[in-house]
This record gives sequence, structure tokens and C-alpha cells, in this order.
Amino acid sequence: MAELAYRRLSYDALTNWAADDHQAALDVFLTTATDFADQDWRALSAHYQTARSFFETNFTPVLIEDGSPCLFTGYYEPEITGSREPTDTFCVPIYALPEDPSAFTRKQIDHDQALAGHGLEIAYLADPVDLFFLQVQGSGRIVLSDGHKMRVGFAGKNGRAYTSIGKLLIARSALSAEEISPETIRAWIKRNGDAGRRLLWENESYVFFRELTQVAADQGPIGTLGKSITPLRSIAVDPDRIPLGAPVWIENAKMTQLMVAQDTGSAIKGSQRADIFFGTGQTAGERAGDVNETGRMVVLLPNAMADKLCGRGH
Repeated sequence: MAELAYRRLSYDALTNWAADDHQAALDVFLTTATDFADQDWRALSAHYQTARSFFETNFTPVLIEDGSPCLFTGYYEPEITGSREPTDTFCVPIYALPEDPSAFTRKQIDHDQALAGHGLEIAYLADPVDLFFLQVQGSGRIVLSDGHKMRVGFAGKNGRAYTSIGKLLIARSALSAEEISPETIRAWIKRNGDAGRRLLWENESYVFFRELTQVAADQGPIGTLGKSITPLRSIAVDPDRIPLGAPVWIENAKMTQLMVAQDTGSAIKGSQRADIFFGTGQTAGERAGDVNETGRMVVLLPNAMADKLCGRGH
């Protein structure tokens, strides 16, 4: 694991800091702020005049680097038509977490039907590609025939390594880096039949789901911290690099904004890597799929924590 370098910055060094809606960011931060166990976080002052002053009084901007380049991508909560029961149309199962999830690869589950008949099916989709992208996003809403919506969320994985099928298509010159997007990947898989199915199997990582009944329809999906995440204010980060729950200032060509680190993802690795949550449905998916930006992430750390880290010469 690369050594982390910590560099203290001023708020004046954050591009467009003064122009952000700090209250919107504070509202999101407070949804998970009570979960901090570290004394440096719990010591944050509750006395402030404005949301902006809350952040500027309690936190120090710290640039955390590990030698890896900065990359921002986007994710969303899909809405997919499906059924609670299998039908001729809806025959692709969404599985709950089995007792020994590590025993199976994606191909064994999909092609060999290793989990069929064990009572783990919680819903059914029409297309294996829909299931694959649901697993990539980690949560979604299933639109049932009666108009009701069933929400499913991450329950666990099989522990196999995640392989980006987008990167495989680029490496094999099937699609260029400029062409790659969820839509072009989906189209390539459908166009190539058995070869498309085999491509999916090359990502052996498999995500299992659970039905979420405690989340209101107008709230976002549940993030890693167990609370609903918020469009354009919640990000997924690498928890080995960025403290979960921390405010994070992001800068890229499309956005300068204060976010909160409330989620994680198997493909999100490094101190300068974040996945931005865009919301639910097709429009959110299109916006999320259009994000592939370089830039900079600056974590707001409690002053005492920043003093400890930056004071060690990092």
C-alpha cells in the first residue's frame, strides 16, 4: 500500500469554495455525523452562525495523495421493470446472499445455475445485462406490473476480484476509450450474443441483494454508513484512504462542490478516487455515465486530526 502524503491547504485555495451551497452540504453531513466514534470528530463544535462558518471553524482542508491520479466517475440507482415471481418474460433471478457466497463465480451462478432452487430468489428481471448493471450500481428499484416499486440494496459479494468489462473492451479494441459508456457497453453485449454473455462472466465478482422496506420512496438508497445517500452531495470513496462520513471538496471540469463520503465501491480505490451519486432513474443514469473526469479531491478533516497528520511532515 502506497504511503499517504498529507498537505494542509487554505479555504482560499479551494476553487469556488465561497459560491457553494454550504447548508445543503451540512444537511447531508449531519445525517451521518452521529456515527463517528473518533474523539476528533465528536469534538466538532455545534456553535456556528452559518453552514459555511461551521466547516471553516471546525475543519482544515487537507490534500491526501498516494501517487495515484485523480479520477471522478458517477453512479446512480437504476429503475428496472421486473417481477416478484418468475414468468416467461422475467426469468433472470436477483439472488439474496447465500450461506457461502465465496463458493461461486459469476459463470457458475449464471450459466450453471448453482443457486437455483435454494429459495434465494427475491425478484426477477428480463435481461441478464440489467442484472449486471444493477450489481455494478449496488442498489436499485424494481418496477412491478401493478405499479409498485420494490427497492433492493447491497447484501454482500462472492469475494472475487472485480474486473471492468469496459476496460476489457478497450484493451481488445472492441470499443475506444472515447466511445466507452454504459450504453455502448450494453449495446455491444446485446449485439454479440454468446460473446457478450462470456464477457460478463469475465467479471467474476457477483453482488447479492436484500429487499429494503425501511427506506421511504422519496429518499435515496442506503449507503455504506446505513443511511440514505443524497444526489450530487454523496460520494463513494476508498475507506482505507478517506474517512467515511468526512466532507470532501471536489474539483473537476464539470463541478466544484462540497460532498460527503457516505458510500464505498469495489472499483473505488485510492485517495484521489470518487464516485459521485447522481440519483435514481434513467436521467440520473445518463448523467452518471457521462462522468469520467480528472481533478482534485480535498478532504475536510477536524482541526485536531489535521494537526496530527500534517504535523508529522506528511
